[in-house]
Amino acid sequence: MDFNSTVKGSMLEGFYPAGWDFEKIDACVGAPETITDRQAFWNEGFTPVQCESLGEFETYMGHEIAMQIKLAKERKEKVAFILPVGPMGMYKWVVYFLKEWKVSCEHVYTFNMDEWADSEGNTLASDNPGAFQYAMEQALFNPLGELTVPKNQRNFATKDNLPTYPEKIAALKKEGAKLILVYGIGRMCHIAFWEPHFAADYANAEEWKKAPYRIAAKIHPLTVEQNALTSFKSRTPLVPCRANTIGPGLFLQADYAIGGADGTLGRGMQWQGLSLWMTLRHGTTPWITSSYIPTLAGRLFFLKELAGPLVAECN
Repeated sequence: MDFNSTVKGSMLEGFYPAGWDFEKIDACVGAPETITDRQAFWNEGFTPVQCESLGEFETYMGHEIAMQIKLAKERKEKVAFILPVGPMGMYKWVVYFLKEWKVSCEHVYTFNMDEWADSEGNTLASDNPGAFQYAMEQALFNPLGELTVPKNQRNFATKDNLPTYPEKIAALKKEGAKLILVYGIGRMCHIAFWEPHFAADYANAEEWKKAPYRIAAKIHPLTVEQNALTSFKSRTPLVPCRANTIGPGLFLQADYAIGGADGTLGRGMQWQGLSLWMTLRHGTTPWITSSYIPTLAGRLFFLKELAGPLVAECN
């Protein structure tokens, strides 16, 4: 008795994205020690990195981001970053390393990948503690002090500014800037708030891969619940049901990607293990946004616990 044998006629029939084959999804899960085994569809430059603890995860990921800033500085190049709010713990280490190295971010351009929105694409005020702009200022931009990214080089996903991302990023790349994608993986395998059900709106994968952004995108109910648990202290009524978000037309342009999966809850509970296995094993499909991540050069840091074994354990 399992999901597939009981879903017909249940409240969950038709709830998940139409392109999700749960038999194939479950087949993605293997023995924990095999999770980093290389797959045929991976980019040669893609490497998953297992971390023993949250402290190790945050330090490694923060160091990776800071090193890309430092290397660009040494090459006398501009560098563009697409940045997430979630995970967040790595940012304190970005600040630490850059301050230790005395590396200014005057050459850095940032593009926050998403922001909560209403049905017209209006976003939370920048001083609202739930706003991603507020989170970035508190975690990264303000703590960097005089080394910080200049304000006119920071971009947030408002309905007026998000449509300028493609042109701004193209201009930076034309000047020789590398585009670095920093990301987390959602419970629904989204990157940014680019949800799997969006795939139904495109004729094929090639069309899907061209889509640069969405204003007031309808996010999946499980994404709302994920954020209720991880960012809103379980209080679902506080979570917006829409967001402005970048799409694959932007994040798949990345020259290098730095990812993080830290979705454990304690006492043996977690929410992200299956999403991680799907990302690494399923193979590319627009119905699983994160399945394209291994096609990009870069590193994906993850907590060892997420590898499993993913078996039942009553809590």
